[in-house]
Amino acid sequence: MRFEVLANGVVVGSSELEVGDAPMGVAAGRFLPHPAYSAIQPLVVEGRDSSQAHLALVVRVTEGAEIPSEGGVRITDYSTELGDEGIEIEVLGIPYPLYGELFPEHVTAYCVRFPITPYS
Repeated sequence: MRFEVLANGVVVGSSELEVGDAPMGVAAGRFLPHPAYSAIQPLVVEGRDSSQAHLALVVRVTEGAEIPSEGGVRITDYSTELGDEGIEIEVLGIPYPLYGELFPEHVTAYCVRFPITPYS
């Protein structure tokens, strides 16, 4: 599934949010910049180690609803050092059950890796 990334209401990129931490409600992945990203890229690079609240970053299902995130959205841009693959995005604190609906593969991967065994 592809997700759109918006900054101050403008679509600046997309991601498949292919990595996750299901118990924490975190989805992350490679950020694929659109042309509009160039307008905010210097601010993203400058804000690598600080708040990006001024960018009003949100993620939504492509042309759909915004994904609520209690911890916010963060772009980390190391493209100067690492090239195009050096830009990532994180969506932090996606509430359940929405997380499971959007990212069932993340939940399944977690359950496989950490199976729950009953206490004896």
